[in-house]
Amino acid sequence: MSNENNMAPGTVIKVIVGIIVFVVAAIWLLAKLATSGYEVDAQVMTKEAIAARLKPVGDSVASDASPGQRTGEQVFKAVCISCHGTGLAGSPKFGDAAAWAPHIAKGFETLVDHALHGFNAMPAKGGSPDLSDDEVKRAVAYMANAGGAKFTEPPAAGAEGAAGGASAALDPQVVGKKIFDSVCTACHSTGAAGAPKFGDKAAWAPRLKPGIDEVVKIATKGLNAMPPKGGYTGSDAEFRAAVEYMVNASK
Repeated sequence: MSNENNMAPGTVIKVIVGIIVFVVAAIWLLAKLATSGYEVDAQVMTKEAIAARLKPVGDSVASDASPGQRTGEQVFKAVCISCHGTGLAGSPKFGDAAAWAPHIAKGFETLVDHALHGFNAMPAKGGSPDLSDDEVKRAVAYMANAGGAKFTEPPAAGAEGAAGGASAALDPQVVGKKIFDSVCTACHSTGAAGAPKFGDKAAWAPRLKPGIDEVVKIATKGLNAMPPKGGYTGSDAEFRAAVEYMVNASK
């Protein structure tokens, strides 16, 4: 009977090998599960990913239309406002002279160097590698000047050509339509919350009596359920193009 209970040597070896394989596989799976979370965290915490999540809604469409020629204001509203608009992560808040004073004291070149290559919590070029060096310089000058500096914002290359490009970029049928399609359409395409519906001449007529300038002024400040600029964060000139686009379609 004792011989019947004893396993053959070959069987014992197979059992041992099976146990070893099982243990190795279990250890590998546990290690994979333990590190996978860190890999995801590393991906979502890169400076580029953070910058993408912080990017505001309703970016300037004119700045997208003329890369390399964007003004300091356009770059600020498209990129820098994510942190400098509120003073996030210790960044000097836009327009806060006290916060900007020690930074301005370092000089324009130092500020530009920090902005181009990153400084403390700020990634290089604010996390937007598509910005040209001159665009970054313009943004630095724009923000610093709002805080009390008197830096000169580098001009766009080819002033005459840039001016012509800006004029074309602000064409209501081009820029205005883009802004309408991305922001204004939410209410003005359906007449939601009492907004005059796009193309509805009867609905727009009483609003147009004071003239286009007054319409733009009211829309910029916001009225009733409509927030300032309809929630658009681009420049006033771009927003005016959107208003003109809607007005032209309703005359």
